[in-house]
Amino acid sequence: MTATLCLASASPRRRDLLASIGVDVEICPVDVDESPRRDESPAQYVSRLASDKALAGAKLSMLPVLGADTAVVCKGRILGKPHDRRHASEMLGALSGSVHEVLTAVAVSGPAGLLVRCVTTKVWMREIQPGEIAAYWATGEPVDKAGGYAIQGRAAIFVERIEGSHSAVVGLPLFETAELLQRQGVSLWTAMS
Repeated sequence: MTATLCLASASPRRRDLLASIGVDVEICPVDVDESPRRDESPAQYVSRLASDKALAGAKLSMLPVLGADTAVVCKGRILGKPHDRRHASEMLGALSGSVHEVLTAVAVSGPAGLLVRCVTTKVWMREIQPGEIAAYWATGEPVDKAGGYAIQGRAAIFVERIEGSHSAVVGLPLFETAELLQRQGVSLWTAMS
């Protein structure tokens, strides 16, 4: 298959999600400053990062470029990727027994300009015991995940329910992504034929 989209990310989850809707990608990881800006809301933050990634990728490829970013927001605070075991334990402890939001923004640069959408999903987590947090960290799964957990992995047992897009919590809101890709002239289902 010939790539029809440049993915400005090395995320295997995003690559797999795009493959699930038949989009073959060229991987073009980019490096952007992910520091939150003063007085920037979580939605502004993820939208800016997704846009910055798409625009940086556009310098590397002639294809339309998709950038995305996901943030876990608990009590108004953005939880990034854990630095170490202690940090992951703190994050999962804060999420335990509460509801939080996962915001994922997707930006696609192409013939129609830069198109951006941000999706918010609410996630309810059950109480997570300290021993479960330690055992989960030992799996290695939380290391590079926003909020220190992967809903598509073993942390699924911590999630009571969600309200919104499951694929957005994984890393890419597929409904909105498909709309943006079609507006940029990227065909869906092509890698499946």
